[in-house]
Order: sequence, then C-alpha cells, then structure tokens
Amino acid sequence: MQTLKGSYHNLQALAQEGPPAATPAATPEHPPSRLGQASMARSDYGSSGRVIVVSNHLPLRTKHGASGWTFEWDEDALVAQAKEGVPSDLDVLYVGTLPVAIDPEEQDVTATHLKEQFGCVPVFIETDLKDRYYKGFCKQLLWPLFHYILPISPLSASRFDLELWQAYVKANMAFAEAIVDEVVMESDFVWIHDYHLLVLPSLLRKRLNRVRCGLFLHSPFPSSEIFRTFPKREELLRSLLNADLIGFHTFDYARHFLSCCSRMLGLEHVTSRGSIAIEYHGRTVGLKIMPTGLNPQRYVDGFKWDEFKWRRGELRARFSGKTVLVGVDDMDVFKGIELKLLAFERLLHMHPEWHGKLALVQITNPPRSSGKDVNDLHRFVTELVDRINARFSVDGFAPVQYIERHVPLHERMAFYSVSDVAVVTATRDGMNLVPYEYILCRQSTGEDEEPQPNQGSMLVVSEFVGCSPSLSGAIRVNPWSVEAVCDGMYSAIKTPLEHRRMRHEKHWKYVSTHTVAYWAQSFIQDLHRVTKNHATMKCYGLGLGLDTYRMVALDSNFRRLNEETVRESYKSSRTRVLLLDYDGTLTTHRAGSGIVSLEPSADVIKLLSALTSDTANYVVVLSGRSQTEISGWFQNVPNLGLVAENGYYVRQPGNASWETMVAYADFEWKEMAMPILRTYAESTDGSYIEVKDSALVWSYRDADPDFGSWQAKELLDHLEGVLSNQPVDIVGVNTQVEIKPQGVSKGQVVEHLLGGLTAGGKSPDFVLCIGDDRTDEDMFIALEAARSTPRMVADVFECTVGQKPSRAPFYLNDPSEVQQLMVQLTHPGMMH
Repeated sequence: MQTLKGSYHNLQALAQEGPPAATPAATPEHPPSRLGQASMARSDYGSSGRVIVVSNHLPLRTKHGASGWTFEWDEDALVAQAKEGVPSDLDVLYVGTLPVAIDPEEQDVTATHLKEQFGCVPVFIETDLKDRYYKGFCKQLLWPLFHYILPISPLSASRFDLELWQAYVKANMAFAEAIVDEVVMESDFVWIHDYHLLVLPSLLRKRLNRVRCGLFLHSPFPSSEIFRTFPKREELLRSLLNADLIGFHTFDYARHFLSCCSRMLGLEHVTSRGSIAIEYHGRTVGLKIMPTGLNPQRYVDGFKWDEFKWRRGELRARFSGKTVLVGVDDMDVFKGIELKLLAFERLLHMHPEWHGKLALVQITNPPRSSGKDVNDLHRFVTELVDRINARFSVDGFAPVQYIERHVPLHERMAFYSVSDVAVVTATRDGMNLVPYEYILCRQSTGEDEEPQPNQGSMLVVSEFVGCSPSLSGAIRVNPWSVEAVCDGMYSAIKTPLEHRRMRHEKHWKYVSTHTVAYWAQSFIQDLHRVTKNHATMKCYGLGLGLDTYRMVALDSNFRRLNEETVRESYKSSRTRVLLLDYDGTLTTHRAGSGIVSLEPSADVIKLLSALTSDTANYVVVLSGRSQTEISGWFQNVPNLGLVAENGYYVRQPGNASWETMVAYADFEWKEMAMPILRTYAESTDGSYIEVKDSALVWSYRDADPDFGSWQAKELLDHLEGVLSNQPVDIVGVNTQVEIKPQGVSKGQVVEHLLGGLTAGGKSPDFVLCIGDDRTDEDMFIALEAARSTPRMVADVFECTVGQKPSRAPFYLNDPSEVQQLMVQLTHPGMMH
C-alpha cells in the first residue's frame, strides 16, 4: 500500500491504490511519502533471503473441534501486520509458541501443517516449563521490573527466583533451537520481539556468529537505578548487545538502556548522522527509536462490516445529545483505570452542569496475569463504578458505562467512532495504541454516507506512555494527579470544534503515514544497514555464561600474531627493536584508582633481562607513569630503554640519563589549569587530580559515569577556552582529561628512536611493537608511516593486546600471551 505526500480526507481514499483526484502524482516536486518507500528499497536486499520474526506467540487463532485443532490468522496481531513493510523479495517466517497445548504425538503433524499453510514454526514447550517461563518469570519478575516496580516486600511474588530464571533461559533455548534449524543463509534476518526473549540474542550468537539479529522491545526500559537491582542484570544487558539492532518506542527508554550500559558495563555510545550506536567488541550495535503504528486498511475493511454499522447506529442512538469519553484498557495495575475513574468522579462533582450530559465508556479487557494486586484493583474499580453511578445517575442514565469483557474490533471501532474524547491514564506503558485506533476511527469513512466534515477528536494521554511524544496535539497529563486528569478531561470536552478539528488533522497526518508497515520497513532497512559487513567479519566467541559471553568481530585482515613467524624472523635478524607498552601489555590492569603502583612481577623482570642481554636487541618499555616510578622498578634490568609520561621523558638503552622530547617546555600553563582542575575535583565526587612533571590529569574513573562524563565535557570546553593560546594539547579519553605539552606522544618517541638508529648506521631488520590502549595506537601509526619509506626494510610486527579494533594488524589475547611470546624469543622451545 502506498500513499503520497500529504493527508487524505477519508480512510477509503487512503486504501485506494492511486492517490485521490486532488492529490498530484509523484514527481520531484511531490515525492512519495514514507509508505511509498518499501518497493524502492527492495533491490537492496538481494534476490533471496528471509525475515524470521520471533515472538512469544505465533500470530494465529486456534479452535478445537471434533476433527481436532484448527488454525487461522490473527489479523490484529502486530507481528502479522508488520509483514506489509517487509520488502517483497524477502520471505517472512514466524517462530513462536501456540496459545494451546498440543499433544506430543500430534506436534510433528501440527508443525508441518503450520509451516506449509501459514509459514509458522511452532516452538513446543512443556506446560510446566511454559508456566514458569511466562506466568512466572516474564509476568511476575520482568514485567514489574520494566514498569518500575521493585519487590519491596519479602513475600512479593516479584522477588527474584533462580528457578524461574533457569526456566526463562531454558525456554529461550527452545526458541534458539527452532531458529537455528531454520536459518540457512547468511542473508536471513532474525527479528526478535519483546521482553520474553531477551537472552535469545546471546544463545543465537553462540551458534550463529554472523547472524543478522534485531530485537524490538515493546515494553518500557527502566532507569539504571531500577534495572541495576536485578540480580541477572549483566546477563540481560550483554545478551541485548549481542543483537545488531535494538529498537525502543521512545528516546527515554533508549536513554535508560544507554545509561545502564555506561554504568554497569563501562560502554559509551556514539552518534553519527542522527543514529545512535554502541561499539561492542568490534561490532556496531545500533539503537532504533521509533514507535509502532497501525494498519489503516484493517479499519477501512472494518467500516464495511455489517456488525460495525449496526453497533455504531445503536450507540449513536444511545448517546444522542451526550458528550462521550472512552477508555480501553487491560485490567492491569499499570493502566491507571482507577485514576481515570477518580478523575471522572471529581469532574462530575466539580461541574454539576454536566450531570446527565457526560458519559465515560470504560472497556476493560480481562487481566493477563493474576495475583493479589490485580484482585485488589478489580475490587476497587467495580466498587468505584458503583459509587459514581449511584451518586451521579440522572433519569436512569449511568454516567459510567463499564464493560468488563473482551470487545471485538468491530465493536471497539464503533465505540471510538461515537466518542468525543479518548482518555489514557496508564502510569507506565510501552506504547499503547488506543489513541491511534481512536484517531483512525474518528476520521470520516466515506462509506454509505455523504462525506462528513472533520468530526474532530480530542485526546487526554498520560505522559508516561510510549505514544505520548508522537501526539503533539494531545492534552498530556500526569496520571498520578487526579486533579490534573480531571482538568485535562474538562479542557477536552470544552475545546471548541474548530480546535478539535485542527488537533485531529495533525494526529491524522502522523497516524496515516507512520503505519505498522512503515515501522517494519524502517526497522528492516536499519538492520540491513548495520549488518551489511557481517560476511567479511572474523568472529570469535569468548566466555561461557550469559554474563561473560561476547562475540568479538574483527576485520578479515586482523589476525592473531603467529609466534612461530615472529620467532623465525627474530632468529634471522641482526638488529632488533622491541617496543613494549607496560600497563595492560606486560602486566594486567589494576582495577580501581590508577594512582596505586603496580610493580612488575619477577617473571617480567627476568624476561626483560633475558631480552636485553642479547646485544642485537634494542628493548624499550613505554609507560604513562612517572620517570621516578618506572626507573625504580626496572633499575636491575641492564640496557633497557624507558619512556615515561607517554613520551615526554626518554632514556635510551644503555644510558643512565633521561632526555625530554620537548626542547623547551614552558609549564606556566599549569598555574592556570590547576585551580580549574581543583574546582572540578571538588565538585565531582570520586574524581582526583594526578600531577606529572609534564602533564596534569583529571580522572573520573571512580566517579558516577554519567556525571563524570558531563563534567569532563564541561572541563574540556573550560580548559580549551582558558588555554587556547598555550602550547598544550588537551585530550579527553578513557575517563580522563589530560593536559600535556603539544606534540608529546609515544608515536613521536618511536620516530625519534628509529631515526636515531638509522642515522647511527644500525637500521633495524626486525621491529616488534606491542601495546593495548589508545596511546599505543600512535606507535602503530608511526610504524605504518615508517614502513612506507625506502629506508625501512625490516620485518615489522605491530600487535595490540585484546581482540578489538586497532591500527595494528595482529593481536594477542592478554598479557600472559605477551609473556609467552617473550619466553619463546629468549628460550626457543621452552613452554611457560
């Protein structure tokens, strides 16, 4: 289905293949709208491939008759409607459970039938496990957590239960098995839906390293202060990050997720051309912020149904001359039904002139879960309805029309079409499509009647639901404030018709273009974009448990350093240069503050001594630490070159004296910078200042991650303004802001050392350079430049520690492998 830029005056026009007569055809001046882009993007996906849509329930309705189970499409299921947005050259396959239990002996036949007839792959989970997974973990633990409810009481059913967690993982494993059996091509996409399957990305990534996997979360995502209370928080976060694209309804939910990644995993996000992403072990994990939509065609068809026409006519007669408010909610503690009713009661009390003229139709669907809270809510709501009707009924007309049952689509549409205001007072909701449905049903149908003028519509919407940001014409309220909701309702019913029409037109333009098809199309396009280089990645799975497993993705040219190749080159060379970073390369980083010293082990001293004892070797250890500290540590290693403070101080191998890389250093800037750093250190709890001979460092490693990051940005701006005319570089990286003399870097030292050797007639024929962090990348860049010169004829091995993106073409996994390489160079054949 396509539309053109602009709005339509009725739903029937929207459903037509071509534009209405008043709308011009697509031209450069009138480009196609969002819905018209699906067909244009089809060729981008290739000639084959599938989208495997994974949800807790398959989009099917089931019935049991004399001949057994029968199945039919659930056309109102969101994942079923999303198929319209999938490019036509991609097949769609659904994976999920059935709402009924199938006898084991019938499961194979049922699975074959569903796949052939509906393109659905059922996941069969035994009843007990399914109850513990869905009713137990999903509904009792995850649902309250994601809606900001903590289990304070020790008797709360929402308290963490390890057995329910194990059931959740086991059920997700059943989904993973079904998907792995179906993914046959690297061009297949896997699209996972909602909180029921949050560990599925990790389980899939373990089996299919290059799987193109997206996950859309249809619920809210809580703030880090709530989420961090969950005992399995890292397992859930790391599993989400094993997807390639994570979707959220609103920026608030995405922001909370990013905060959790920063605070709990130390991962920061990056932005580029409007997109948000997290770099996670060599992969770019994209974040998608986009609310879902509806399928207008479904409502166009509904306006033709006889049952809709009859029900609408009956309701028009019943509510003739009255103003109608409508609410449609599940019986759930988060839907705010009782708050809506209390506000309506207050409205009738404050404005008696509306008695007998104002009605609230409250449609309440049966609860999806049970428990004391739901039972208490149900009792309170029914008593409140009785109280309002007993107090404010006029001539037998009850102001609250309370309907407690499942209401089919045709009847719901009829209620929407005759209602002047829709009211949503959920205290927390992922999306809530009730306002969108209401807007569609208030648009003129053009069916069996003369085209009507814009009826207008009004919305009173909680500011805590996902659809709220997209409805700029709605009256947004804090549902916890009964007074605010009451005032919002009153404002809505008193709004002049002209203003109602203007608000409706604004909402209609949005809802009629941001459809479920557009939502699906946009998500698949972004998933394709972030995974287009998957085929060229080299992938390594590290870690066993869900809390540690990660898939490291590297460039196809990035490979592990071959020790034997290095050893052979080492043996055949005459002049060797070994450039070794200290922290994180020769030793493991120490957790916590970087001020505490971490001396080299006896093994490291022994290995360095063995290397320097060979007169063909020119060995240099580079560090960001002070010259006093590292010269004291390595005083017993003869002929060892040292570099301190990341390149400011250099001590050549065989020399006892230090030289500086800056001929004349003016440190007057320190007096200007130190008061500023003290101010930020005092105002940022957990931060500290490190004073070096050549540099000043403000570190916020132990501070609150978000506050520290904000302060660092402010500090960078402050320092750049104050020190703009000083010969310094101001660098913010790795939870630090460093001020140092211009041009000082490890890369400059490498150029200096190699240039000195070449000038002295000792051009090296073997260079080994190993480092682990950002400061060491300067060494790799310097060596790249040196290799391009005719004077450099050496075998050069640039190696980073850890499998991560780097300018170095080789890697070793950790400092122990670096030490093992040194053992092989100094003691060939000896295993450490």
